[in-house]
Amino acid sequence: MKLMIMGPPGAGKGTQAERLVKELDITHISTGDMFRAAIKEGTEMGKKAKEYMDQGQLVPDEVVVGMVKDRLSQPDCEKGFLLDGFPRTAAQADALSNTLENMGIKLDGVINIEVPRERLMARLTGRRVCKACGASYHVIFNSPRQEGVCDSCGGELYQRSDDNEETVSNRLDVYEAQTQPLIDYYSERGVLLSINGDQDIDLVLKDVLAALKK
Repeated sequence: MKLMIMGPPGAGKGTQAERLVKELDITHISTGDMFRAAIKEGTEMGKKAKEYMDQGQLVPDEVVVGMVKDRLSQPDCEKGFLLDGFPRTAAQADALSNTLENMGIKLDGVINIEVPRERLMARLTGRRVCKACGASYHVIFNSPRQEGVCDSCGGELYQRSDDNEETVSNRLDVYEAQTQPLIDYYSERGVLLSINGDQDIDLVLKDVLAALKK
């Protein structure tokens, strides 16, 4: 199967991506990993991307799409793939669609993991980290035996600055603004599969697989 996955911060997209590629025996294409590999291997597109990055500039869409094309041309993608982290805008989606069409590839589905904003806020602001040993906890999902105290070393737990409500809210605002046009784009093309991510991770996977069978 040829798939793409989207989801806001805190929705569990990474977890579902890992489980899905194992379940379907397809290749996971994370754009971050793809960038690093292309630059390390010194591919033509990797060199171009590095030029922009070294100058502190954003890598242009055509270079990123070129890297995706190179990656999808590799033998391990013949059995299927899960594209994760790209596209991020409707313009990128359009460029990707043209590339896939030229390659004779058709997306079987675009999985969109949905979680209510208030639940995302609770998930993302609940992390606590030990100042002494760096152990990580969550006030809802993995709370310490004693509030504010690390189970392992007795160190003080604190909330990182990027986990506070204002920062998390801003991250979600940016995601929503960027992603709504993408959701509309793939919905209009009849390939969007909206999945309830506000449930047990096994049930989320079950719902994804059921949606793909339809």
